[in-house]
Amino acid sequence: MTPDRSTPPGGPATPTRPAEHLHLVAPSRFLTPARTTATAARVLRQLRHDPRTVALLLLVPVLMITLLRYVFDGSPRTFDSIGASLLGIFPLITMFLVTSIATLRERTSGTLERLLAMPLGKGDLIAGYALAFAAVAVAQSVLATALSVGVLGLDVIGSPWLLLLVALLDALLGTALGLFVSAFAASEFQAVQFMPAVIFPQLLLCGLFTPRDRMHPALEAISDVLPMSYAVDGMNQVLRHTDITADFVRDIAVVAGCGLLVLCLGAATLSRRTV
Repeated sequence: MTPDRSTPPGGPATPTRPAEHLHLVAPSRFLTPARTTATAARVLRQLRHDPRTVALLLLVPVLMITLLRYVFDGSPRTFDSIGASLLGIFPLITMFLVTSIATLRERTSGTLERLLAMPLGKGDLIAGYALAFAAVAVAQSVLATALSVGVLGLDVIGSPWLLLLVALLDALLGTALGLFVSAFAASEFQAVQFMPAVIFPQLLLCGLFTPRDRMHPALEAISDVLPMSYAVDGMNQVLRHTDITADFVRDIAVVAGCGLLVLCLGAATLSRRTV
């Protein structure tokens, strides 16, 4: 009897069940620590190969704070009141710019699309990016806060650790905003143009130039819903109070909540077919 040449040695192959195949490649709906940390490690490796970006991230806030200190050399109290607020604003702005451009580059180059073709959840991807840029934000905030308090003589009544906490949350908020707006830009030039639309109104209304309760009631109402207002208020709480106040807890909760909400919105903008 002539053997059937279509039958492979060892008998017919067992067909792969569709359910098992899907189980292997389908992304998890929940965050997977291993995938999230692997994504963060990849982003940090890319940053390591770009020393100029790392230098700008770490040194620009330090140089701006130093410049501000000597602009108000004759009035140190003015530096105390503005410097503390800027410690929260600088990390937010720099992380917004870097994150929006870096993420847009990944979208336009097809890197994000290839990553999403793998069994990698959107939450893992966004959390990995946020984790990587958060590590940079920690280094940036530590440098700026240590220089301001230890070298430039920024006088704060509260704990410098609370100052660092607010600066870190502001940097994370800037990271989340950058990830989110990168979905609506078609080029790096457009990503930079989002800064006047997203950051500048908050900068004008956050209370840095004049107390918010002295603004027009309509502008004060708008400032009440902008997260940078709470970032500046949190810095001012540390500047004026020795203990943790209820207003400080409210301020950092609003900043952290806004950052988490914007991260979720950023995950919703990711598409597995077209990025």
